[in-house]
Amino acid sequence: SYSSGVAATIAGRRYAVFLTRNGLLGLDPATGAVAFQRNWRARVASSVNVAAPLVIGDLIFISAQYGPGAGVLRLEGSKLVDVWTSDEVLSNHYATSVHRDGYLYGYHGRQEFGPSLRAVELKTGKVLWNEEQFRAGTITLVGDRLLVMREGGEMILAPASPQAFRPLARAQILPGTVRAYPAVADGFVYVRNDTTLICLDLRR
Repeated sequence: SYSSGVAATIAGRRYAVFLTRNGLLGLDPATGAVAFQRNWRARVASSVNVAAPLVIGDLIFISAQYGPGAGVLRLEGSKLVDVWTSDEVLSNHYATSVHRDGYLYGYHGRQEFGPSLRAVELKTGKVLWNEEQFRAGTITLVGDRLLVMREGGEMILAPASPQAFRPLARAQILPGTVRAYPAVADGFVYVRNDTTLICLDLRR
């Protein structure tokens, strides 16, 4: 798995949450004991899970390509209960989705096939808007805005709105292939490709 683990508190209890190659895994960080788990593995032997899990209250959003798709699970004690699951809603390939105010924003589809960018209602899985053939990249939540960094080097800034995707600004900031996530700190964003690192001021 290429997915990063996350630390989360659910119902007052601390967990380390992972999306491993085989599926969702929650550990007690003090002892390493397994607190909960769910298989989320494609039948394709060479497949990997890449997007990190998102923990929102007692809900956990997980997503993968190659078959498993996406789902929101509710943790009830040590039991995971399906809220919804589907391979037609928000199946992330490489980039982790983001959450704001009850809505998910992220990529749906394989990176090499031109994924779409979508907004999805967290608790229902309803697709609210869809930008077809958006081209692969990463998505980062910066305050109440989406910072989208396309693989081709274009950066797009747009409100995180479930109503529609309405870019406020866009610019080609780097040549070549950009796959690293931007880093955002104190109003500045740092972006790199294979050879160049740049810093942009987002405060203006």
